[in-house]
Amino acid sequence: MPVLRAADVGKVLLKGGRARVDEPVPPRFKAGDRVTTRNVNPLGHTRLPRYARGRQGVIDRDHGVFIFPDTHAMGQGPKPQHCYAVRFAARELWGPEASPRDWIYIDLWDDHLDPA
Repeated sequence: MPVLRAADVGKVLLKGGRARVDEPVPPRFKAGDRVTTRNVNPLGHTRLPRYARGRQGVIDRDHGVFIFPDTHAMGQGPKPQHCYAVRFAARELWGPEASPRDWIYIDLWDDHLDPA
């Protein structure tokens, strides 16, 4: 893997890249499915927020197949998989003091989720 020099960071960020991929990966979930986030504590990068680990939510929508940022950021390859908008009740994440009318949506990948 090539080394990214500090002087080149701006150029790389401006160039960007596609995160959506055209891979025939079957979805594990569909809108309306209840899921539980995995309670993982990896040594490296994860897009699964600590406050959402081990919590229950509902799949709101499937965004399609994307590069899995957790492996990609660690140089372990793209590992394409579905990314879902998962809806959590505010009380599920923040406790009984949170508003019963509020919801939080977090985009999460197949590897972050298990069926509830």
